[in-house]
Amino acid sequence: MSEIKMAGRGLRQRTRDAVRQQIAEVALVMFDEQGFDETTVDQIAAAVDISPRSFFRYFASKEDVVLGDPMVYGEPVRQRLAKSLESMPVWEALRSAFEAIVELSESNPEWVLRATRVMISSPSLRARNTEKHLAWMTVLVPLVAEALTGPEADRQYHARAITLCALTCLDVSSAELVQREDATASGALLDDAFRILRPAALVS
Repeated sequence: MSEIKMAGRGLRQRTRDAVRQQIAEVALVMFDEQGFDETTVDQIAAAVDISPRSFFRYFASKEDVVLGDPMVYGEPVRQRLAKSLESMPVWEALRSAFEAIVELSESNPEWVLRATRVMISSPSLRARNTEKHLAWMTVLVPLVAEALTGPEADRQYHARAITLCALTCLDVSSAELVQREDATASGALLDDAFRILRPAALVS
């Protein structure tokens, strides 16, 4: 492919990404102020001066505006977990892996607070968040199981329990951010949740 064609494709992608971000920002404010279920795609489209059909070129559903592809952040978490397990016990490695989420919260606290507030207020989004965790489990559990000792069946079971417990720490600390209206405290709150919910016995 010629350099001109590559440059053109890159420009189109950057333009698409910018429009997608604009739609998401406007939609999130509307969800937060009006309610997720009460806000329609038609209203979002009108607010950003596009057609409803155009909205669906950027997002498959309203839920995607808030949560989107679960592996956008799941993959960075997986990568960090794999690296952390080289030198840390399992529980500490899981906390280290979630630093990818902490960095997001602290880099854009207003967005994170809005998105979390919208997510916990909507049954459909809470269900979608559970699906996200299940997707993360599929890539995190094998790494945790590999770091444990004992029979294979026990390692898989223990890995699922430990990983789900870690995801619960992430959820409860995220909800607490909304209560406190302070996403910059995400790291400290996550540390506290990991301390409180640390499994009584872990094989590292």
